Amino acid sequence: MRKELTYFNIDQSYGGNQDWFRDPIMKLGGCAAATACDSCIYLALHSNREHLYPYDYRKLDREAYVKFAMSMKPYLRPRLQGINKLSLYIEGFSQYLANVRENGIKLVEFSGEQSLDNAKAVIRQQLDHDQPIPYLLLRHKSWQMKDFVWHWFMVIGYEEQGDDFHVKIATYGNFHWLSLEELWNTGYSEKGGMVLYQ
Repeated sequence: MRKELTYFNIDQSYGGNQDWFRDPIMKLGGCAAATACDSCIYLALHSNREHLYPYDYRKLDREAYVKFAMSMKPYLRPRLQGINKLSLYIEGFSQYLANVRENGIKLVEFSGEQSLDNAKAVIRQQLDHDQPIPYLLLRHKSWQMKDFVWHWFMVIGYEEQGDDFHVKIATYGNFHWLSLEELWNTGYSEKGGMVLYQ
């Protein structure tokens, strides 16, 4: 079984790209804000929530995205340890949603301490209902995950064949397919997790 959300492009980029940010602090640590921006654009395009994105969602462009990210910065500002807790993301993004008068979206924590089977189930449920998933990965034992550690990205698809479960993630203007088992089992006690839009 395979499910992929109909994601968006900005110029030649698959989703937004943190590398576009001119603010050096945002370029280094603006991944949570970028994830929130991508969420708003996706929901504007596919959930009749045009008010979440203050520019023309039908004509996405890089300059507008960078401006939008700077307007998201006060809610999900980079800090010394980053947005390293699901609660920080939920608090900041919830404030943005309240300020644009969106009261129909609830943000729920799904801790990285939950089981792999529970993670599979919630990913299926969210994506089958066309909801993208912000994902926080903190530390990881595998060097193959080095580009994704201490980083927020979007889960926008899954593919399941028997016990083999892969997720499609979007970050830095590209997508990647990763084994959920490897992604989830970080080998560290310091866990990240997912934020669910309900």
